[in-house]
Amino acid sequence: MHKLIAGLAIATVLAGCSSGVKPVDPIDALMQRYSGDVPGASLLVIKDGKAIVNRSYGLSNVEDHDDAAPATNYRLASVSKQFTAAAILLLAENGRLHLDDTARRWLPSLPEVTAGVTLRQLLTHTGGLVDYEDLIPAGTTDQVSDQDVLRMLSATAKTYFAPGTAYRYSNTGYVLLGLVVEQASGVSLPLFLQQHIFQPLHMDHTLLYERGGPPIDHRAYGYSEENGHWTRTDQSVTSATRGDGGIYSSVEDLAKWDAALYDNRLLSDASRNLAFTAHVKVTGEPYEAGYGYGWRITGDTLWHSGESIGFRNVIVRWPKQHLTVILLSNRNDPEPYRSALAIAQPYLQEP
Repeated sequence: MHKLIAGLAIATVLAGCSSGVKPVDPIDALMQRYSGDVPGASLLVIKDGKAIVNRSYGLSNVEDHDDAAPATNYRLASVSKQFTAAAILLLAENGRLHLDDTARRWLPSLPEVTAGVTLRQLLTHTGGLVDYEDLIPAGTTDQVSDQDVLRMLSATAKTYFAPGTAYRYSNTGYVLLGLVVEQASGVSLPLFLQQHIFQPLHMDHTLLYERGGPPIDHRAYGYSEENGHWTRTDQSVTSATRGDGGIYSSVEDLAKWDAALYDNRLLSDASRNLAFTAHVKVTGEPYEAGYGYGWRITGDTLWHSGESIGFRNVIVRWPKQHLTVILLSNRNDPEPYRSALAIAQPYLQEP
């Protein structure tokens, strides 16, 4: 499926290059929608540990006409989940928690109906917990916090299915995992990530953003296209939750994260194997995949997309080929996964 999507995209680009006309760079052609005075994107292709494509397009701040750059920090949205999962795995390695602990052991206010839900099931979206987005009262304008999610879920005496019996993508589960990190470590989730992941990997400009906390350097603001015009849509009522999507980072910093996933400088071999193993089949999503811990697995690829209001991102890794494509954007469209596959295709074909 990957090759079909990528092949069609490249064929479309090549078909547009008529004889006698200067050929269009195929990557720039695929990224054309991000170019100009519009919300943009940053693209990084890493092969054998080296950045072979590092380009940015468009604007990170439309109102101030700030160009997007490799150091631009985008809201990662659900790409953040792999960091929350890594935090849980680090705590498990250190004996601070066990993956088969129940969520209620760490968050005792959860209702009795969730008694059998384990951390392992939260990691793989098999806990059956109700989506917190569906619990937010109509007319809510204040941003929902992690504690709000816990409070709403604690007052909800139902689940979608018995834990471990099905898959349903769950932002709720990853919000709770972030709260478990705090309970098990004794420090805030932003501080734990900073001390145990970002600082050791020298991801110096990456942070889990909280209002009133440290500012975001080189911040990209999110936008949505409405009636042919770009409108800033940087925050919504669900933009303040953390474990499911609150990290800001750049392609430069994510290159350091990618490098750490090849060895044990951060996570042990056993932990990385757990994260990168398909424990359950993904259902209800448009792509064939299994799910590990914060990663989708399709064929030879490890990947995850991230979408929140005004941002669309993806990281796709081909570990056997030592190839990674990272595409971060501060706009609601287009969806970047297919573009990332197409961009990778020529490098996968190299001997």
